[in-house]
Amino acid sequence: MAEKKSATSRKKKIKRQVTTGKAFIHASYNNTIVTITDNDGHPVTWSSGGVIGYKGSRKGTPYAAQLAAMDAAKKAQGYGMSSVEVVVRGTGAGREQAIRALQASGLQVRSIVDDTPTPHNGCRPRKKFRKAV
Repeated sequence: MAEKKSATSRKKKIKRQVTTGKAFIHASYNNTIVTITDNDGHPVTWSSGGVIGYKGSRKGTPYAAQLAAMDAAKKAQGYGMSSVEVVVRGTGAGREQAIRALQASGLQVRSIVDDTPTPHNGCRPRKKFRKAV
């Protein structure tokens, strides 16, 4: 008969401690996503209007962005994070409110950078409409 191994050796998962990081706020018209990373860019935690429990057009409101930022900040503080550099992308309604929520939740905001992508002449326009004669 084959013998059974009674205990498998597993390493205990250690919760990493991250004191500083970056907070990326992606604010679109439909939703606001807050991602908090360490200084190398590896995600520590994230949250959004949908994670909070909102559906549809309510995800794009400033209040949903505030709740998402506070939720992400609370999770990040569980990892020992105390200060962040904020990078904001997009033109949604939750831009300002998400930054204020990060500050109010106890994280020290060291810098704010607006990194909204802008087209440099954009896509090639479609061909002119030809009228049938």
